[in-house]
Amino acid sequence: MQIRQYKGLFATKSFPIFVATKKSSMKHITILVTPGSNLASIDTPRRAFLSVNEELKNKNESPLFKVEIAGSVKEIKLNNGIYTIHPDVEIKNLKKTDLVIIPAFEGDIKKGVEQNSDLIPWIIQQYRKGAEVASLCVGAFLLAATGLVDGKSCSTHWRATNDFKKMFPKVNLVPDKIVTDENGIYTSGGAFSSSNLILYLIEKYAGREIAVHCSKTFQVDIDRDSQSPFIIFKAQKDHNDIHIRKAQEFIEKNVHERISVDQIASLLSIGRRNLERRFKKATSNSLIEYMQRVKVEAAKQRFETSTDNVNEVMYNVGYNDAKAFRNTFKRFTGLSPVGYRNKYNRDLVAV
Repeated sequence: MQIRQYKGLFATKSFPIFVATKKSSMKHITILVTPGSNLASIDTPRRAFLSVNEELKNKNESPLFKVEIAGSVKEIKLNNGIYTIHPDVEIKNLKKTDLVIIPAFEGDIKKGVEQNSDLIPWIIQQYRKGAEVASLCVGAFLLAATGLVDGKSCSTHWRATNDFKKMFPKVNLVPDKIVTDENGIYTSGGAFSSSNLILYLIEKYAGREIAVHCSKTFQVDIDRDSQSPFIIFKAQKDHNDIHIRKAQEFIEKNVHERISVDQIASLLSIGRRNLERRFKKATSNSLIEYMQRVKVEAAKQRFETSTDNVNEVMYNVGYNDAKAFRNTFKRFTGLSPVGYRNKYNRDLVAV
């Protein structure tokens, strides 16, 4: 692969938790590139897999990976022409591979899927021939468009959760997960979590020892398995149900209060069952879950910016049961209230 007008190195970050398999013959890794691809999600896996070969060379062992960049055409420009990539091979000439990596792409997600629709039949064909398929970050949208993850678990960047659920309701989206692995199909969480999946695959193909070496080389936490602490809850208001929007606004303005579903139903003069059905359809959350998420998000902000202790924050967001607050907070963030405060409070971190 040749890259023109390319300066600097990409910071990488990774991890896995896996039972390593025994080394086998050389694996053919194919990293796709399209006009909308994110350059880092192309270069990071390329560097990582090649670093494995370099480490094996240092041990006087044979290389394990053949890494190629593949595209639909011979020259692809990225970032409005700032970068130019010449793929190693065109997909029309690539009959078989062992692993297809779908990178993240930038810009409008729906347009990105449409723009890359010509790759969908090829990806499906490779999977049917025995290749495994991995998507990085929002590359999960292109993977989902193939239908290969219908009924399966899939992760992507938490910011794209609502759009993904709307576009692919048949997929079991698990946005808190860093890595999913099901029937030879892998997906990753957002941004640098993509590198976590790469390290996961390295451990699977090359073993734990090599994976640990890579994690140290790229300075990656090898044991991290959730992106929950990084999720910022964004209310889904991209819908046309005025009553549901009013319910959302009421919940957000009264985060300090204990609100019941019946209270909201009465406020809007809507039957409870009808309200719950419409709310789920509009927001992809149940009413109870939505209220919990709003309260947890408010609690996170106070833990990050105030000197309030856990009980003060708990009461401030409408909880008076410490166990219920702790369990709910940990379910959505992956951390206890104390753990989150100690990790993200500016004053505590500074100390």
